[in-house]
Amino acid sequence: MTLSFSLLMTEAILLFSPHGSPIKKLTHKTKGRVHWILQCLCVSCAVLGLAVIFYNKHLNSKPHFTSWHGFLGLPTVCVVVLQSGAAAPLIYHSLAKGWSLAKLKRYHAASGLITYLLGTASVLLGLCSAWFTGSVVGYSWYLSALCPVLTASVVMNQVTRAYMAKKRLQS
Repeated sequence: MTLSFSLLMTEAILLFSPHGSPIKKLTHKTKGRVHWILQCLCVSCAVLGLAVIFYNKHLNSKPHFTSWHGFLGLPTVCVVVLQSGAAAPLIYHSLAKGWSLAKLKRYHAASGLITYLLGTASVLLGLCSAWFTGSVVGYSWYLSALCPVLTASVVMNQVTRAYMAKKRLQS
Protein backbone atom coordinates (compact mmCIF):
# COMPACT_ATOMS: atom_id res chain seq x y z
CA MET A 1 0.00 0.00 0.00
CA THR A 2 2.84 2.39 0.81
CA LEU A 3 4.47 1.56 -2.50
CA SER A 4 1.17 2.25 -4.23
CA PHE A 5 0.42 5.64 -2.74
CA SER A 6 3.81 7.04 -1.78
CA LEU A 7 5.79 6.02 -4.85
CA LEU A 8 3.72 4.93 -7.84
CA MET A 9 0.91 7.47 -7.59
CA THR A 10 3.31 10.29 -6.78
CA GLU A 11 5.57 9.47 -9.71
CA ALA A 12 2.60 9.06 -12.03
CA ILE A 13 1.51 12.62 -11.22
CA LEU A 14 4.98 14.16 -11.22
CA LEU A 15 5.69 12.79 -14.71
CA PHE A 16 3.99 15.90 -16.07
CA SER A 17 6.21 18.26 -14.09
CA PRO A 18 8.36 20.43 -16.36
CA HIS A 19 10.99 20.69 -13.61
CA GLY A 20 11.73 17.23 -12.27
CA SER A 21 10.34 14.56 -14.55
CA PRO A 22 12.82 11.90 -15.67
CA ILE A 23 10.99 11.77 -19.01
CA LYS A 24 10.44 15.50 -19.54
CA LYS A 25 11.70 15.41 -23.13
CA LEU A 26 9.03 12.93 -24.27
CA THR A 27 5.73 14.00 -25.82
CA HIS A 28 2.69 14.68 -23.68
CA LYS A 29 0.96 11.66 -25.21
CA THR A 30 3.84 9.37 -24.20
CA LYS A 31 3.82 10.86 -20.70
CA GLY A 32 0.10 10.14 -20.57
CA ARG A 33 0.74 6.48 -21.43
CA VAL A 34 3.46 6.16 -18.78
CA HIS A 35 1.09 7.87 -16.31
CA TRP A 36 -1.57 5.31 -17.20
CA ILE A 37 0.88 2.40 -16.70
CA LEU A 38 2.05 3.72 -13.32
CA GLN A 39 -1.55 4.30 -12.21
CA CYS A 40 -2.46 0.74 -13.24
CA LEU A 41 0.44 -0.51 -11.11
CA CYS A 42 -0.74 1.77 -8.29
CA VAL A 43 -4.28 0.38 -8.42
CA SER A 44 -2.96 -3.18 -8.59
CA CYS A 45 -0.72 -2.67 -5.55
CA ALA A 46 -3.50 -0.95 -3.62
CA VAL A 47 -6.06 -3.68 -4.31
CA LEU A 48 -3.52 -6.43 -3.63
CA GLY A 49 -2.48 -4.70 -0.39
CA LEU A 50 -6.10 -4.40 0.69
CA ALA A 51 -6.67 -8.09 -0.05
CA VAL A 52 -3.58 -9.11 1.93
CA ILE A 53 -4.59 -6.94 4.89
CA PHE A 54 -8.14 -8.30 4.80
CA TYR A 55 -6.88 -11.90 4.61
CA ASN A 56 -4.37 -11.35 7.43
CA LYS A 57 -7.07 -9.88 9.68
CA HIS A 58 -9.31 -12.84 8.83
CA LEU A 59 -6.54 -15.37 9.64
CA ASN A 60 -5.81 -13.73 12.99
CA SER A 61 -9.51 -13.26 13.86
CA LYS A 62 -9.04 -9.53 14.26
CA PRO A 63 -11.78 -7.01 13.50
CA HIS A 64 -11.62 -5.20 10.19
CA PHE A 65 -11.44 -1.43 9.67
CA THR A 66 -11.43 -0.40 13.32
CA SER A 67 -8.86 2.42 13.12
CA TRP A 68 -9.07 5.80 11.44
CA HIS A 69 -6.44 4.53 9.01
CA GLY A 70 -8.74 1.64 8.06
CA PHE A 71 -11.87 3.81 7.95
CA LEU A 72 -10.24 6.19 5.49
CA GLY A 73 -8.05 3.62 3.73
CA LEU A 74 -10.89 1.45 2.43
CA PRO A 75 -12.80 4.30 0.76
CA THR A 76 -9.49 5.66 -0.55
CA VAL A 77 -8.74 2.40 -2.36
CA CYS A 78 -12.29 2.44 -3.77
CA VAL A 79 -11.86 6.03 -4.97
CA VAL A 80 -8.51 5.16 -6.59
CA VAL A 81 -10.19 2.35 -8.53
CA LEU A 82 -13.05 4.67 -9.58
CA GLN A 83 -10.68 7.50 -10.53
CA SER A 84 -8.60 5.17 -12.67
CA GLY A 85 -11.68 3.78 -14.40
CA ALA A 86 -13.07 7.26 -14.95
CA ALA A 87 -9.85 8.16 -16.81
CA ALA A 88 -10.72 5.82 -19.69
CA PRO A 89 -12.37 8.63 -21.74
CA LEU A 90 -9.05 10.49 -21.67
CA ILE A 91 -7.44 7.63 -23.57
CA TYR A 92 -10.51 6.61 -25.57
CA HIS A 93 -12.15 9.98 -26.18
CA SER A 94 -15.07 8.45 -28.08
CA LEU A 95 -16.39 7.20 -24.70
CA ALA A 96 -17.17 10.79 -23.65
CA LYS A 97 -19.34 12.20 -26.39
CA GLY A 98 -20.27 15.82 -25.79
CA TRP A 99 -17.30 16.51 -23.49
CA SER A 100 -14.23 18.43 -24.59
CA LEU A 101 -10.89 16.82 -23.90
CA ALA A 102 -9.73 19.96 -22.04
CA LYS A 103 -12.73 19.78 -19.69
CA LEU A 104 -12.18 16.05 -19.09
CA LYS A 105 -8.52 16.70 -18.26
CA ARG A 106 -9.44 19.45 -15.76
CA TYR A 107 -11.99 17.22 -14.03
CA HIS A 108 -9.53 14.33 -13.98
CA ALA A 109 -6.81 16.56 -12.52
CA ALA A 110 -9.11 17.99 -9.83
CA SER A 111 -10.58 14.63 -8.80
CA GLY A 112 -7.13 13.04 -9.04
CA LEU A 113 -5.75 15.66 -6.66
CA ILE A 114 -8.53 14.91 -4.18
CA THR A 115 -7.79 11.19 -4.56
CA TYR A 116 -4.09 11.81 -3.99
CA LEU A 117 -4.83 13.85 -0.86
CA LEU A 118 -7.06 11.03 0.44
CA GLY A 119 -4.14 8.66 -0.08
CA THR A 120 -1.80 11.04 1.71
CA ALA A 121 -4.22 11.34 4.64
CA SER A 122 -4.44 7.53 4.81
CA VAL A 123 -0.65 7.27 4.86
CA LEU A 124 -0.46 9.88 7.65
CA LEU A 125 -3.09 8.03 9.66
CA GLY A 126 -1.07 4.83 9.17
CA LEU A 127 1.92 6.64 10.67
CA CYS A 128 -0.22 7.30 13.74
CA SER A 129 -1.04 3.61 14.24
CA ALA A 130 0.04 1.89 17.44
CA TRP A 131 2.38 -0.41 15.50
CA PHE A 132 4.18 2.42 13.69
CA THR A 133 4.45 4.72 16.71
CA GLY A 134 5.81 1.79 18.70
CA SER A 135 8.37 0.95 16.03
CA VAL A 136 9.45 4.47 15.00
CA VAL A 137 10.02 7.10 17.68
CA GLY A 138 11.45 10.56 18.06
CA TYR A 139 12.73 12.56 15.12
CA SER A 140 12.36 9.58 12.78
CA TRP A 141 8.60 9.65 13.22
CA TYR A 142 8.45 13.39 12.46
CA LEU A 143 10.63 12.91 9.39
CA SER A 144 8.37 10.05 8.26
CA ALA A 145 5.33 12.28 8.66
CA LEU A 146 7.00 15.22 6.94
CA CYS A 147 7.72 13.27 3.73
CA PRO A 148 4.09 12.73 2.61
CA VAL A 149 3.16 16.27 3.66
CA LEU A 150 5.93 17.81 1.56
CA THR A 151 5.20 15.51 -1.36
CA ALA A 152 1.50 16.41 -1.22
CA SER A 153 2.46 20.10 -1.24
CA VAL A 154 4.55 19.62 -4.38
CA VAL A 155 1.78 17.66 -6.11
CA MET A 156 -0.88 20.22 -5.12
CA ASN A 157 1.31 23.02 -6.44
CA GLN A 158 1.92 21.25 -9.74
CA VAL A 159 -1.71 20.33 -10.38
CA THR A 160 -3.12 23.72 -9.44
CA ARG A 161 -0.54 25.58 -11.53
CA ALA A 162 -1.02 23.32 -14.55
CA TYR A 163 -4.81 23.17 -14.63
CA MET A 164 -6.26 25.98 -12.54
CA ALA A 165 -4.11 28.65 -14.20
CA LYS A 166 -5.27 27.52 -17.66
CA LYS A 167 -8.88 27.76 -16.56
CA ARG A 168 -8.35 31.37 -15.45
CA LEU A 169 -6.73 32.26 -18.77
CA GLN A 170 -9.62 30.71 -20.72
CA SER A 171 -12.32 32.48 -18.70
